[in-house]
Amino acid sequence: MAPSRTRVKICGITRPQDARLAATLGADALGLVFYAGSKRAVNIEQARQIRAVIPAFVSLVGLFVNPAQKEVESVLAGVHLDCIQFHGDESPEFCASFGVPYIKAIRVAPGLDVPALIDTFSSACAILLDAWDPVQAGGTGKQFDWSLAAQCVQQSDLPIILAGGLEAANAVQAINDVKPWALDLSSGVESEPGVKDPQRLTAFFDEVNRVRT
Repeated sequence: MAPSRTRVKICGITRPQDARLAATLGADALGLVFYAGSKRAVNIEQARQIRAVIPAFVSLVGLFVNPAQKEVESVLAGVHLDCIQFHGDESPEFCASFGVPYIKAIRVAPGLDVPALIDTFSSACAILLDAWDPVQAGGTGKQFDWSLAAQCVQQSDLPIILAGGLEAANAVQAINDVKPWALDLSSGVESEPGVKDPQRLTAFFDEVNRVRT
């Protein structure tokens, strides 16, 4: 499903000022990481502070990695999320069980039949394709073979979100070569994990806005 306009999600937000700046620059969605193993993890109180500064029409997405059901329910009870992103080995049934639209992240490992896996998550509102790493579940800054992502965009009825190794220097190429529904990035606009760099954020959106309509 190729879009007429490429959307942007800035993930790994930990500070209200970063959320406000990203939204001002044109982010369509902001991501909060509820995974203790991440350097960008936030708690519910931090999430509430970030939620409070997000303007209308900017979505808040909560990221989880192989969570327990009670963990997700606790976050949903504590802060309003517009969407949930599952970044582990969750089943389609688990992902769909919370009554909230969900994104299923697929880490593109060698030999993985990505189109077949996408088909099993037909209940998702979008599929996120990210680089595979043996240790980290995301935010690695690594890039995978984008030709596979372009193939998925052409063949899948679900919106495809491209992640992994994105930054200002390759934003235009990513949009032109893959034509994804959205770009999702974290480390490519940071000065350190969880701290967004205003200059890198601005440079990224300047590039994206050259080509998106």
